[in-house]
Amino acid sequence: MNLFEQFNFQDFLTCFFALLAVIDALGATPIIIDLKHKGREINVGKATWISFALMIIFLFCGEWILHLFSVDIKSFAIGGAIILFLVSLEMLMDVNLFNNTADATDTATLIPVVFPLLAGAATFTTLLAFRSQFSIITIVAAVVANMIWVYIVFTIALKAEKAFSGTFIYVLRRFFGIILLAISIRLFTSNLFPLIESIQRTLDN
Repeated sequence: MNLFEQFNFQDFLTCFFALLAVIDALGATPIIIDLKHKGREINVGKATWISFALMIIFLFCGEWILHLFSVDIKSFAIGGAIILFLVSLEMLMDVNLFNNTADATDTATLIPVVFPLLAGAATFTTLLAFRSQFSIITIVAAVVANMIWVYIVFTIALKAEKAFSGTFIYVLRRFFGIILLAISIRLFTSNLFPLIESIQRTLDN
């Protein structure tokens, strides 16, 4: 069967909306605005392309890459949760925990924008789950559509940032800092205990 003949529109919609919810570009816009407000230039195009490349690589080689470094998906998710936790502290406490020197552009673009906001553990886990349910061409199409959506949302958010007052940015930063803190804790705890149980089973054997 031709690769494009394997494309299923209904499956595409399922994949698209699932990734839309997991990536949550709209929910990430306050973080993007906060980073820009702190003077960190974000290259939206670069972030989009790198995220897309990472997703495609992980779609085809994810399990092998994690196995190569002896890292399971739960440990990977915990790492992403810790980064989100640090980002939330930045938003709540007005501190800079990430490098903000000459490489600030790359730092803001790659961490936390690419990882874990766009191409994080939740996204990678979702892609791995899709592999057993949908055709590759359908999944790739859903990823492409989501990256287009991310580019549009982030571009508009950064252009509109100047229209927001300092007070609005301050309140928005605090509110979503709390939300992000809660998300990071949930992601951490939901993966920590299964990881501990897995380690205990390994030790018992």
